Amino acid sequence: MEVNVIEILKSILYGIVEGITEWLPVSSTGHMILLEEIMPMNVSESFWSMFLVVIQLGAILAVVLLYWNKIFPFKKNKEGKYVPVKSIWILWSKILVATIPAAVIGLLLDDWIDAHLYNGFVVAIMLILVGVAFIYVEDRNKDMRPSVNSLAALSYKDALIIGLFQVVAAILPGTSRSGATIIGGLMIGVSRAVAAEFTFFLAIPVMFGASLLKLVKFGFSFSLLEFFILAFGMIVAFVVSIFVIRFLMSYIKKHDFKVFGWYRIALGIIVLVFFAVRAIF
Repeated sequence: MEVNVIEILKSILYGIVEGITEWLPVSSTGHMILLEEIMPMNVSESFWSMFLVVIQLGAILAVVLLYWNKIFPFKKNKEGKYVPVKSIWILWSKILVATIPAAVIGLLLDDWIDAHLYNGFVVAIMLILVGVAFIYVEDRNKDMRPSVNSLAALSYKDALIIGLFQVVAAILPGTSRSGATIIGGLMIGVSRAVAAEFTFFLAIPVMFGASLLKLVKFGFSFSLLEFFILAFGMIVAFVVSIFVIRFLMSYIKKHDFKVFGWYRIALGIIVLVFFAVRAIF
């Protein structure tokens, strides 16, 4: 029983880390892999592979709650009937366009990526490289006015480009899905707020699809302990995400993303040193 309690407490900590890092462009998967190196869960390899993805679904549900009015494609008319909202259907079609590249890569390479790239070294390198990219893009854009200041102004071409950036995150852990898509948006003239919101919405089909794929592979056969580990992790990630999303949207109204770039570089260096020391001793 003591072991069970300890594993559930670990899942709560994992949920906190997931809820914070899913939305800040610092790589949630990267942080989860690193946390697992320091404080591994006493679970099977197949459950861990599934948990690492499905816990993100809790964070995604926070977006659904906070942005329901912006993403639900129907509204009640005066007669009380639900009618389609054209602008939101157009938004979802752009999200679909942006989702296709990562979905294709995920279906084709999911097992290979898990086996070859989910490790601390890859995470550390991508933390540093994407951190440098954030600083470079923000410096480049310092005196530029964004050309896309609303979701409605985002073109299908813009959506596809952002989706292609997401492919990098789908392949290389430590990149950060939100980080890659935000950088993609900033590079093509999308404002920080629009890039962040589109990233939030883009996460919905991507993570629902990825979670379903992992659950199917796992087989939906949970022990009682595994069920509670996953449930607690998702619930905590959901609650923490609500506060973090609100913080981020408030923060970027007055600040750029460079602080996250510097954080990523510092963390990446610490991780490289950690693994180097561990290899020696």
